[in-house]
Amino acid sequence: MSDNVIRVMIADDYEIIREGIKRVLSYEEDISIVAESIDGNDVINKVDFLKPDVLLLDMSMPGHSGLEILRALRKKGSDIKIIMLTIERGADIINQAIESGADGYVVKESTTAEIVEAIHSVHEGKKYLDKSLMEMMFNKYKDPKDQSVFKDLSKRELQILFYVSKGLNNKEIADELFISESTVKNNVSRILKKMDFKDRVHAAIYGVTHHIDQYI
Repeated sequence: MSDNVIRVMIADDYEIIREGIKRVLSYEEDISIVAESIDGNDVINKVDFLKPDVLLLDMSMPGHSGLEILRALRKKGSDIKIIMLTIERGADIINQAIESGADGYVVKESTTAEIVEAIHSVHEGKKYLDKSLMEMMFNKYKDPKDQSVFKDLSKRELQILFYVSKGLNNKEIADELFISESTVKNNVSRILKKMDFKDRVHAAIYGVTHHIDQYI
């Protein structure tokens, strides 16, 4: 198998979900399904033995929950890229997954393109949060307006954080603002440093939960 192929494992106890994902990914020349699991008890063993690049992990597995498996793998020091695949849309569970070491969070009704993009993104070392979740969270959260939470950001940085919070990548943000991709990248780096965010996903969630659309 080519070194450029992303080796993916699917852990979900519903056959219809696994078959649907396999069908979607079968059209991707650089993605290969190397393992499946239907029980939380054997996910860790298969990860240890087969060492896939990316694990699509259902949040609600029999035996052990997805969060328990995620935490166990991180405690063992596994550097596998893990995308939580779930129907759960609550902010608390999303934060728990991210804090526990998830690289991505995708809802099961996501589009084909969303799942493929998530796999490619985490394999490249990026974090990924489902775009539909971003839209949902904008509509759901009604936190009081507090200008102080963004006081250290410039107008341009606020604009870029807004688009980050909507799930856009650097190229998409550059196209929206008619600036270069490198300018976006530099601004994102400054935002992470100024606001002491761990990564882009934490920045996005913060922007959404603090209703950044009110400040641009």
